[in-house]
Amino acid sequence: MKVSRAVKASRAVRSFRERVDPELLPGLAFSEEHPPPVSLAELAGFRAHAEAPATAVANPGVRVRDYAADGVALRVFTPTAPGPHPAVYWLHGGGMIAGSVELDSAYCAALGARAGAVVVAVDYRLAPEHPFPGPLEDALAGLRWLFAAAGELDVDPGRIAVGGSSAGGGLAAGLALLNRDQDRLPLAFLYLMYPMLDPSHSSASACEFSSIPTWNRAHSEFAWGCYLGGASAVSPYAAPALAGDVAGLPPVLLQTAELDLFRDEDIAFAAKLMQAGVPTELHVYPGAYHGFELNCPDSFAGTQSLLDRDRALTRALHGASLDFPLTTTTKGTCS
Repeated sequence: MKVSRAVKASRAVRSFRERVDPELLPGLAFSEEHPPPVSLAELAGFRAHAEAPATAVANPGVRVRDYAADGVALRVFTPTAPGPHPAVYWLHGGGMIAGSVELDSAYCAALGARAGAVVVAVDYRLAPEHPFPGPLEDALAGLRWLFAAAGELDVDPGRIAVGGSSAGGGLAAGLALLNRDQDRLPLAFLYLMYPMLDPSHSSASACEFSSIPTWNRAHSEFAWGCYLGGASAVSPYAAPALAGDVAGLPPVLLQTAELDLFRDEDIAFAAKLMQAGVPTELHVYPGAYHGFELNCPDSFAGTQSLLDRDRALTRALHGASLDFPLTTTTKGTCS
């Protein structure tokens, strides 16, 4: 069947906002009111006014303790159930230039409660004050500490996952590659939520979403410039999309969004993992944008993405699925 030129044209001119899942539209307001920075002057203000996303409140049954490893701050969230527990080593987002453990504390507490795991969150140094490899060095120091302190933390060292979102997802992927090549700590799983992987911005989605109200190309180019610090050669540990060999990584869940600048680099990385024989689960959420599950956790898409995360982690860390419903009936609004 032939498609008329008028129909083709109408499809081509659909705006970003028209493509967003209606349930997720209210979540755009924060990005529009507080856009990510594109300059050092804007970065200072962005950090000063950072707010925790609308995630679930911290679980009162989770014990929270702060530690330090080689000068790196870590926050440990421990469930009330008896151990030994599996663990998720968590790397926060923020474009490598913002974010903190404090801002992710509610998320980490809820993650630990839902996945039945200890969560260890690392407060890695930020660019541009500390460009690559500073944040990765902090991430590695914290991971080494987690394995060394497993007994003290009541953690099973054979069931430790690494995870992160956005910049934290890119850092998690780089850490997994570095660990494979250097320390060879026995990681059980790798969780990547719309990871930041490729500084080239050459993918179709990087071009398509160059000026959207959420994380766009100008924001991303500024953040990558801060993180790479003008390096003439980019390490695959800094930009995992450049890794020629990804074989030997632990099983992976990679989630991304249809309307995300990182969409195509994430899909390409998932394909590379599969081609290398790494067990990989890939989810692309239609009508969703960068940060959708944080801005609108009670939306259908937000709820589903968190449920998919929880199922994958419990399969990997507990050996079987916990008692999750096969479908979700939650239908809410952004909180």
